[in-house]
Amino acid sequence: MSFQRGSLKRIINQNGADRWVLRYRTAAADGRRVENTLNIGLLRDFPRERDAWREAERLTLLTKINQEQSSSRLNFAGLAAHYLKADFGPDAIRSKTEDTALNMQHICDDYLIPRFGSTVAAEVKPLEIQRWLKMLHDERGLAWSTVSKIRGVMSRAYKTGILHQLVAVNPVEAVETRSKTNYRAIVLRPEQTLQILGRLPNPIHRVLVLTAAATALRSSELLSLRWADLWWTENRIRVSKRWARGKDGDTKTEASDGFVPMHSALAQQLRSWQERSPYASEADFVFPSLKSDGKVPVSSSIFVADHLRPAAIASGVEIRKSQRFGLHNLRHSLSHWLVTTAKVDPKTVQGILRHSRIQTTLDLYTQENSDQTRGAQGRFLEAMGMSSATIQ
Repeated sequence: MSFQRGSLKRIINQNGADRWVLRYRTAAADGRRVENTLNIGLLRDFPRERDAWREAERLTLLTKINQEQSSSRLNFAGLAAHYLKADFGPDAIRSKTEDTALNMQHICDDYLIPRFGSTVAAEVKPLEIQRWLKMLHDERGLAWSTVSKIRGVMSRAYKTGILHQLVAVNPVEAVETRSKTNYRAIVLRPEQTLQILGRLPNPIHRVLVLTAAATALRSSELLSLRWADLWWTENRIRVSKRWARGKDGDTKTEASDGFVPMHSALAQQLRSWQERSPYASEADFVFPSLKSDGKVPVSSSIFVADHLRPAAIASGVEIRKSQRFGLHNLRHSLSHWLVTTAKVDPKTVQGILRHSRIQTTLDLYTQENSDQTRGAQGRFLEAMGMSSATIQ
C-alpha cells in the first residue's frame, strides 16, 4: 500500500467558524472506499494552507491515516498477534491464567495462523471458516469440543480487533460447530476407591488419593496445598491457588477460590501424615516431592502413571490403553455418587466442587444410574397396571 498524504479542505463548523480538516480515504470491510476527515484547526489560527500542513505534520496526522489505511489490509496473523497481546494485557476485563494464555497461543500458532495467517482479516468468509472447521473434525479427527474451542478463539480474535478498530465485522459469528463431546469419565464406586488405597504402600500416596476422593479437589489444587491451608479448628481446607508449570498460580475460576469441607475422618488421616512427613511446617507442601527435598510437590503425571493407574487396574477398574484416567476421575466419582446414590442436593454438590454453574455439575460430572433409571421405568409400568408377570 503506497503512502497516503490526503488533502486539505476548509469547512464551516456548527458555530459558523471556518476550519481546516485533513481528508483521506480507507477501505471498508466490504471493499468500498470511504472518506474520512481529521480536524486540524481554525482558519484564523492557520490562515495559509502551508500553515495548516505544518500543523497536520505536528499532530502526526499523516502517520495516523497511513496506520489506519494499513490496518484495513491487516492479515489474520497480525490480528491474532494483536489479540494475544491485547486480550491478556492490562486492558482485559477478565484476567487469564498462564495456562489459558498458553492454550490460546497454541490454538493460534498450530491451527488458525497456518490456515488463515496470510489472508486479509477482513476478507475471511464465514463459509470458508465453517468448511475448514468441519474438515478438522472429519479428516483430522479432532473432537467437536476441540473444534468448538478453535472457533471460540478465532471469534475472540475478531471481537478484540473490532474493539480496537482493526476490523469492522466478525465473520465467525455466522459459523456453527457442535460442542458435544463423546468423553465419559471413568467413575469409581467407593469400594473401588478403598481397594485402590489398599494397593498404595506409600503413605503419602494413600493420603493424596483419599484427600482427592473426599474433597474433589483438582490435582493442581491438591499439589498447591500447604499445611497452613488446613484449618483444623474450622474443619475446612482453604483453596486459594493452584500449582501449574512449577509455581503457584490463580485458581481456575473465581468460584474455585474458597473452601472445601474436611471431615474428622479425613482430618485424622491428614494429621497422621503430618506427624510422619519430614516437611511438616506451616509453609511446607502437604504432598511434597521427597526427591526434591520438599521444595516442590509430587508430580501428578508421574504419580498417576507409576502408582494410581496400576493400582486401579489391579483393583479391577476397566481402563483401556488410550483411555484417560487420573486424579480428576476421583472428582467425577464423588460428584456422581453424591447426586445419584446419596441424593445430596445438587446445589450442595456444586458448592463442594466449586463450579460456577450447576449445569456443569449435573451434565459433565454426574452420569445416569442405570439401576435408578430401570427402577423408575418399572414404577411407571406398575402405575399402568402392568405387573412384572404381565410384562414377562
